[in-house]
Amino acid sequence: MPDRKIRVLVAKPGLDGHDRGAKVVARALRDAGYEVIYTGIRQTPDMIAEAALQEDVDVVGLSILSGAHMALVPKVLESLQAAGMEDVIVLLGGIIPDEDIAKLNEMGVKGIFGPGTATQEIVGFIEAEMA
Repeated sequence: MPDRKIRVLVAKPGLDGHDRGAKVVARALRDAGYEVIYTGIRQTPDMIAEAALQEDVDVVGLSILSGAHMALVPKVLESLQAAGMEDVIVLLGGIIPDEDIAKLNEMGVKGIFGPGTATQEIVGFIEAEMA
């Protein structure tokens, strides 16, 4: 574990306005002792990468319920890479079909969490990745 608190950016890319799950996860991460920055809904990939850079985060958590994950995630990853943040851990939450999981992992998404995932599982995953 790092000497400082783990910093996590939680973002809702695209036009999806359903953010209850993102807020629940953000609260759970904060309760676990992480510093959490929640950017809100309707963020562009460039806005997410800029916020991640400015906030010097360790983890970017994306929440996508719209079905646009195969269009949005590559753009977010490209924006993070362009910002020099290719070492940030990218997590994805939302409704992700099983057939897309391997492709997303190949792109660089470290963890994918569907509806009903226990928040402690997400916390444990982040801690294992940061160890």
